[in-house]
Amino acid sequence: MSKKILVVAPHPDDETLGVGGTIAKYIENGDKVSILTVSGHLPPLYGEGAFEETLDEAREAYKILGVTDSVFLKIPATLIGEQPVSEFNKKINDVVVQVEPDVVFTPYPDRHVDHRLVFDSVLVATRPVNHGINIEMVAAYETLSETHWNAPHIEPNFTPNWVVDITQQMGKKEAALSCYASQIPPFPGARSIDAMKALAAFRGTQVGVAYGEGFHIIRKMN
Repeated sequence: MSKKILVVAPHPDDETLGVGGTIAKYIENGDKVSILTVSGHLPPLYGEGAFEETLDEAREAYKILGVTDSVFLKIPATLIGEQPVSEFNKKINDVVVQVEPDVVFTPYPDRHVDHRLVFDSVLVATRPVNHGINIEMVAAYETLSETHWNAPHIEPNFTPNWVVDITQQMGKKEAALSCYASQIPPFPGARSIDAMKALAAFRGTQVGVAYGEGFHIIRKMN
């Protein structure tokens, strides 16, 4: 029986960096993946055209991964905290109710303030009450750069307890990430294609495969 997957991304490209291979794998298995992108490159920090540019890049990446369902909330990046908590939580919750996911992927609460706020809101929306009772699993993903810039032992450190074998999906993940020309720097940039492949190779070797994506399972039913 096919499953419904919801990937919550603080910004365009986070979904591909953290979950790109797993997204492609779910879709190849006949499951439906929806992506919620919470914030974007909007004024006052970015020019008027930056959001549309990253939106176009995201849509091209989704085509490669096979994603046909997506939502963009259009909250200015780094300004999520200016939203009243109850209003922000409702925006996330409304999408969870709409999608009725079996599996939810949330960003790890790392160095980026948007990631932490989105993580908190997703955990509220996926509590095992009401609609949340039917969610089989909630898992956090790592985002190159921000997740790895936390202060060791002072802040939480990402330690995966689940690695998905994405060896067969690495080509799609690389091609999708390449769509984000405005966001992905050349090596040795922390979010570069080479850095992504190095992390995927490392995660893969942790479980004995060529390439993997690491997740921290927060809650799992069954």
